[in-house]
Amino acid sequence: MKSETPAKATDIETLRKLNQDYISSVSASDVRRFEELLADDFLNTNADGSFVNRAQFLAQIAKPMTVSNFQCEDVLIRVMGDFAIIHGRTTYRKADGQSGAGRYTDMWALRDGRWLCVAAHVMRG
Repeated sequence: MKSETPAKATDIETLRKLNQDYISSVSASDVRRFEELLADDFLNTNADGSFVNRAQFLAQIAKPMTVSNFQCEDVLIRVMGDFAIIHGRTTYRKADGQSGAGRYTDMWALRDGRWLCVAAHVMRG
């Protein structure tokens, strides 16, 4: 029986790096990097409950963040063959100086040998 541990470990490490790129790209409003990370059929549920497609999400990302010290923690990566779910918690400082936190869930699919984010859901408290 062939062990899948090495491939899974490689996928988890790849997804860990992609998650960090995703978070860094949010902070930097890096639309170009998001164009590489998102599948053409990407959909996102925003923290306010609105639902946006890839183009609308990229337009949102292009706007500078209104928070500072945006960080990601408590990341959990689950790989299920050619599909993965990443759960994480974010912390940040609001413009008024108060601290804020949220959670996100990103869904990734392995397509043509590349992991692409196909859907995301964001909530803030």
